[in-house]
Amino acid sequence: MTYNYDIRWKQRFNNFSKAYNLLKSVFEEKKIEDLSLLEREGVVQRFEYTYELAWKTLKDYLEYNGNLNNIDISPRNIFKEAYSAKIIKNQESFIDMMLSRNLLSHTYDFIKFTEIIEKIENEYLKILNELHNFFLERIND
Repeated sequence: MTYNYDIRWKQRFNNFSKAYNLLKSVFEEKKIEDLSLLEREGVVQRFEYTYELAWKTLKDYLEYNGNLNNIDISPRNIFKEAYSAKIIKNQESFIDMMLSRNLLSHTYDFIKFTEIIEKIENEYLKILNELHNFFLERIND
């Protein structure tokens, strides 16, 4: 894959793509119940940095295309703008992902931890995949 590294969103997408593929690979190799506690913690860490790169790539893409005018830069606002620009199909799914990511940073509740890992596999990977594919289709433009 070759593209112009001078364009910020493309630089960030490269990192998002690597992070997304690493996160996805966990669920291709093992079932959640077969993961050790340490592996589950690794899934959470991979999810956190994949999420961060996802919303920041969106921000950079929106800026590049002139879609961010006088808004406070926050994940929630970026998801709203991305939905308005028809980049993402459901802003509520991304906001739910944001809330889960924030909860993981502040909770040590093993039940919540496990519930969110299941959401990563069953919900969040799908929307991250859609976002990944959106950028892949535009990377050589």
